[in-house]
Amino acid sequence: QVQLVESGGDLVQPGGSLRLSCAASGIAFRVYAMGWYRQAPGKQRELVAAITSGDSTNYAESVKGRFTISRDNAKATVYLQMNRLKTEDTAVYYCNGALGIKNYWGQGTQVTVSS
Repeated sequence: QVQLVESGGDLVQPGGSLRLSCAASGIAFRVYAMGWYRQAPGKQRELVAAITSGDSTNYAESVKGRFTISRDNAKATVYLQMNRLKTEDTAVYYCNGALGIKNYWGQGTQVTVSS
């Protein structure tokens, strides 16, 4: 049974930082491309950051220079370090694992940026 379990979402003030984690089980984690997506109320889900099995990364323009994605294959965990958070970063953040036609999602974790 495949599980992706996110954690680390919270309420934070603008300019603050958060670190999201996504622990995977039931998949050969090291060969999967992993990603973080987010969905704000009334908006479509969008890619925030992704990391390949070879550690190549890409980011949405809106988070470049503020967010960093990383992975620990030994722990089967992918992280999203979020710095200099803005109110527009408020959303539910979802973890995704993809390999060919296989595509798995976590349940999401809420990030709220507000003063």
